[in-house]
Amino acid sequence: MPKGVFKVPNPINEPVKSYAPGSPERAELKKAIEQARAQVIDIPQYIGKETIFTDNKKKLSPPHDHQHLLGYFHEGDASHVHLAIETALEARISWAKLNWEQRAAIFLKAADLIAGPYRAELNAATMLGQSKNAYQAEIDSACEIIDFLRFNVKYMTELYEQQPDSSPGVWNRLEYRPLEGFVFAITPFNFTAIAGNLPAAPALMGNVVIWKPAYTQVYSANVLMKVFREAGVPHGVINMILVDGPVAGEVIFNHRDFAGIHFTGSTRVFNTIWKTIGENIASYRSFPRIVGETGGKDFVMAHASSDPKALATALIRGAFEYQGQKCSAASRAYIPSNLWEEVKQYMIADLEEIKMGGVENFSNFVNAVIDEKSFDKIASYIEQAKKDRAEVEIVAGGTCDKSVGYFVEPTILLAKKPDYVTLCEEIFGPVLTIYVYEPEKFEETLSIVDNTSPYALTGSIFAQDRYAIEQATEALVNAAGNFYINDKPTGAVVGQQPFGGARGSGTNDKAGSILNLIRWVSPRTIKETLVSPKNYTYPFLLES
Repeated sequence: MPKGVFKVPNPINEPVKSYAPGSPERAELKKAIEQARAQVIDIPQYIGKETIFTDNKKKLSPPHDHQHLLGYFHEGDASHVHLAIETALEARISWAKLNWEQRAAIFLKAADLIAGPYRAELNAATMLGQSKNAYQAEIDSACEIIDFLRFNVKYMTELYEQQPDSSPGVWNRLEYRPLEGFVFAITPFNFTAIAGNLPAAPALMGNVVIWKPAYTQVYSANVLMKVFREAGVPHGVINMILVDGPVAGEVIFNHRDFAGIHFTGSTRVFNTIWKTIGENIASYRSFPRIVGETGGKDFVMAHASSDPKALATALIRGAFEYQGQKCSAASRAYIPSNLWEEVKQYMIADLEEIKMGGVENFSNFVNAVIDEKSFDKIASYIEQAKKDRAEVEIVAGGTCDKSVGYFVEPTILLAKKPDYVTLCEEIFGPVLTIYVYEPEKFEETLSIVDNTSPYALTGSIFAQDRYAIEQATEALVNAAGNFYINDKPTGAVVGQQPFGGARGSGTNDKAGSILNLIRWVSPRTIKETLVSPKNYTYPFLLES
């Protein structure tokens, strides 16, 4: 077979389409939404070459219109988890041996399919299934997953190019083997791109994957599986199971060939998974790779020199885009008293203009939260705030209504003390809590920001004073894995801001970077001596 040192296409971040009135992409997306709403689909499990339907059908509805029926997904059981593992391990034999450029071509094709013929369908599925507006869907289920796929191919080649030096008469080399076994990918509801990347990244490196998407993201996950199959991902390499988490975990975490987990979800669940793996560690063929991105209580720290309008805009966007359901969403902000009144007025004015409703109306900035369980949790924090008048004030919002969809009005709370519950606990909804401090207590407040939350995912500093920026950057060095200066703490771009945090926010393996791909290989060092010695003696043994 001919060989070569192949150069992959240079990745460029996928341009974000505007969906402005009169644009062709707007018309195409509107049509895709109408077509999706007009049909009721059945979503199977994808195991090997089979599409598996069961008698246990679960309803799928838009969060903003929960009486409308989009379709059903067919829930599996433990037998399907066993089947998926067997199928994956069988597929591994050929997939692990396949030349790397063939794997690269498959996922580059997947990126081009999403960029072209599947763009509107995948965006529409994300909008309807996860209640994202057109822009939030575009930056997620189009641009970010395309970027993940293309940049990961480039990072894979860069990793393979990292080779050791050789001494005279010796040729040293490193080969980057896939892990010995299968990888389990557990993905969240809030980003279709994460749902696609978590199984795709290990698969690109030659691994086989059992993928369990969140039930609230199954509608768009189904489109991703269609893309992977059309792109040429061999049967059994990525297997999508629709099984309850504990049922899947009972099988997977007790399997000898479990080789790693790629996870995005809650810190509580990740802690349980890590503990389970630790308890079972002696039963595995090798030590499993544990890669996870979990919770966040992301902050915006403002200095007295901040631009009030820029700060207000960052808070509105950072806290309320996609209803605050981003791991990186601004959830707490610390604003000096000299700026608070002006910032408050800007924010209230913006909220008076913002529209809330279904995704089908492109003028709606805010849509619904993901499901009733999430709605009830968020609403409980707001209702408690209404009772805690001595400790907190509702500055804006505070209305919740789930009669038609799970709508929570963007809410701003003003906490009277820095340890009020909504400054400390992850809410994962459109609730922003403000704490106002005296400007001369900037350093003291930095310490509060650093120590209030167990998380360390994203955060930002707003200031025009460069000394203050440097001081905050140093004081908050461990408080955020992604740190922003004069910007909202959301919107990381693949290839530009590798994403991930530490502390209670995960293992900080930076999705969308070479750091993540390193976790999915097991390197083997090969030393080849070109002319082998034929005498055991060394010069030091000579007597004279």
